[in-house]
Amino acid sequence: MVTLEGFELVTLTIKRAFLEKLTVGLRLIHKMSEETLAGVPSVHISPEGIFKYILINVTDSGDASKAVVRGFSDCEWHADIFDREEKVFKKLGLRAECPGGGRIEHNPEKKYLKVYGYSQGFGKADHAQSKRILATKYPDYTIEISDDGY
Repeated sequence: MVTLEGFELVTLTIKRAFLEKLTVGLRLIHKMSEETLAGVPSVHISPEGIFKYILINVTDSGDASKAVVRGFSDCEWHADIFDREEKVFKKLGLRAECPGGGRIEHNPEKKYLKVYGYSQGFGKADHAQSKRILATKYPDYTIEISDDGY
């Protein structure tokens, strides 16, 4: 004969085992999410020319986030850049937000980048932050920032 106390003990043991496995699973998902975020390149811009760029804050399923710079000469609008990149991030299970944009002049022969201007749709990016991010990929470049120009 099973007593109520025995039944409660079995139920408690099952709940505890479930919660332990759930916790391990959630930690694994969070670790995978952080690894996915870490694998996102900080910079992806056109190899040369003058083009629009945006700063994107990418967030995983937890609290981890990373700011990245994206700019492509084949995108007419800042929103085109965001739409393209947001699709990539969504496929990875990441969220994206654009705090602003501008333009980049990229001259690889002179090892020169100029970050300037603003986005009519997203506003002006923090060009100083964009410069710091660009410097991680282009440490031997001269990188200039300006609030002038469109």
